[in-house]
Amino acid sequence: MAAKVKPLHDRIIVKRLEEEEKTAGGIIIPDAAKEKPQEGMVVAVGSGRREDGKVLALDVKTGDKVLFGKYSGTEIELDGEEHLIMREDDILGIVE
Repeated sequence: MAAKVKPLHDRIIVKRLEEEEKTAGGIIIPDAAKEKPQEGMVVAVGSGRREDGKVLALDVKTGDKVLFGKYSGTEIELDGEEHLIMREDDILGIVE
């Protein structure tokens, strides 16, 4: 049975995008030397953040490619794949 998680309020679930395994010069980077990517795809969003008793829609939506901080979010596993759950404030920008 597949796990389904719906983030609450201003939280977002992001799946990290894989980085290139070669440098621009063609050098292959071993797994041990790679840093975790700071770019991902939004797979689920909460209902919105609450301010003064109102629910304000989030700026990101499912399918957006986003940039986030190096230490942002909490790692979770969904259907055997690593994801991050974070607040909208942890998103640095949307890649267009």
